[in-house]
Amino acid sequence: MRPIFIGIAGGSGSGKTTVTRAILNRVPEATVTLIEQDAYYKDHSDLPFEERVTLNYDHPAAFDTPLLVQHLDQLAAGQPIEKPVYNYKLHVRDTRTVRVEPKDIVVVEGIMILWEPEIRRRLDIKLFVDCDADVRVLRRLERDIRERGRTLESVIQQYLESVRPMHLEFVEPSKRYADIIIPEGGFNEVAIDMIATKLAAALSDRHARQVR
Repeated sequence: MRPIFIGIAGGSGSGKTTVTRAILNRVPEATVTLIEQDAYYKDHSDLPFEERVTLNYDHPAAFDTPLLVQHLDQLAAGQPIEKPVYNYKLHVRDTRTVRVEPKDIVVVEGIMILWEPEIRRRLDIKLFVDCDADVRVLRRLERDIRERGRTLESVIQQYLESVRPMHLEFVEPSKRYADIIIPEGGFNEVAIDMIATKLAAALSDRHARQVR
């Protein structure tokens, strides 16, 4: 049967991953596939590194949305996919891929998930994780320096030149497409319990139909 597709959007550093874990921890009987929009950055290996670092990676055009949509359709049809692997330090797509099998739940996570109509219409549940800008920028600083090998100066420059303006132009307006807006991210126990209850009910109904 077709998986349940959940889209989790929100600004960079808003706590999307924390929300994902919190929800899925409450639905332990489900099998889950996670698709990160960041894995679908376009490959710019044809450009010199000095040019790659100047590109705007917070604009919708930075993502290979047609490939992501194709992969979502494959998962919906019960087919496995080869998810790209992106190298954040070199700003290129790796030659390796990760094989992903369809599961009960497919979580699609990323800043532009609700902005793109072709992705949005494939989602059964649409969530937007809301968080204050100062908290988001501090989380992004920590993540990019620790996990992506960036310097403090480069993270600040990118935030001011592209992250913040793109958030205001694309990410924040996409909030209106959400079924549920989650303030305070993974700390919002009420919202997470409500979503987990809906998921559990949907999974129960799904399994009941499989048995018939």
